[in-house]
Amino acid sequence: MGLRVLVVDDETLARLRLRSLVAECSSPAAQVVGEAANADQAMAWLATDRCDLVLLDIHMPGLDGMGLAQHLRGQADAPAIVFVTAHAEHALQAFELDAVDYLTKPVRRDRLQAALQRVAQRGRPPTQAVAAPADSEPMLIVNDLGRRVRVPVSDVLYLKAELKYVTLRTATHTHVLDDSLTDLEQRLGPRFLRVHRNALVARHAMQALERRLVPGEGTDDVAEGWAVRVGPVGEWLTVSRRQVSAVKDAIAEGGL
Repeated sequence: MGLRVLVVDDETLARLRLRSLVAECSSPAAQVVGEAANADQAMAWLATDRCDLVLLDIHMPGLDGMGLAQHLRGQADAPAIVFVTAHAEHALQAFELDAVDYLTKPVRRDRLQAALQRVAQRGRPPTQAVAAPADSEPMLIVNDLGRRVRVPVSDVLYLKAELKYVTLRTATHTHVLDDSLTDLEQRLGPRFLRVHRNALVARHAMQALERRLVPGEGTDDVAEGWAVRVGPVGEWLTVSRRQVSAVKDAIAEGGL
């Protein structure tokens, strides 16, 4: 039967759409085995049944989705959590709760398919889950040689889209993600600035803005354009003309 999925959303049409999208996903196979309109119903269902994944809305009457995720995280053999919400601003808090993914409505089938694949690759969570402090450092979860590695958001210097992947750069390591740059931009919020269609840069890492030779549209083309120096690695990333003013402001403000 594949992944067993519980859908938790206070809107009937939203639950119906998710049920339909889950049925359309085939790799891995998944099936909605239960629905709940609020956290209380979800906890009552989980008290007598089991699932591998909870597709969880955030804004609901009573205990919200974040509260339910925190409650489940402290339990042994807790299901994986994928948040499904119309509000992008809760993404960092969601990943502090070790959510596998964060989908914004309206959900696209390919994004849901990618989330299901992450759940399948992750497998069942550890039986002894420990709740993180509420003020813990926000993290991004990356795969490193088959291991799941938590990278503090404060360590991330930039994220750059290259071919089918996104490169995450810290001062000491480079990781490859399969998330889209648009989804990462929603998760990370105002601490990062979209300097170009293919790059997000941490505001605190921007050190200088100069006219330099930068890659052109062709594979081997170069042309004069704007670029920002990213510290402490000293790398230069192309800045689109429309973002030059925003980068200047970020540097002037010291990355705040």
